Amino acid sequence: MNSWVENHKRVIISMQQVHYKFAEQQHLRAGDDFVEKVKNDYQNSEASEKMKALLRIAESVQQGGRFVTADQVEAARLQGATDLEIHDTVLIAALFALFNRYLDGLGVLSGDTTATFRERATDIVIGGYCR
Repeated sequence: MNSWVENHKRVIISMQQVHYKFAEQQHLRAGDDFVEKVKNDYQNSEASEKMKALLRIAESVQQGGRFVTADQVEAARLQGATDLEIHDTVLIAALFALFNRYLDGLGVLSGDTTATFRERATDIVIGGYCR
């Protein structure tokens, strides 16, 4: 495989895993157990109703943008989600769907460990994305 493809694979894998750990540390602050419960069954997790409503939208985006319904958006708004939060949910879910399909198409598996991703996320929390 050429170096261009290898570079892009590494960057996207890193973005996905670091974003997951960054979100865990920066926004959720609840630890791995909470995050795993949300990942495995968010509807029955201890996530807030607002987060559950946003995750329902994200789940629909994974199937395709046209699967997001007006009822889902209204439910998120009723739980206190702003238009910006709904927008960001759709954007992030769409990008990760794109990244996952891209990597799947290239047959890529992540070789880094959770500890590596946690360390990178901690660096971002402390120093931000720009260094």
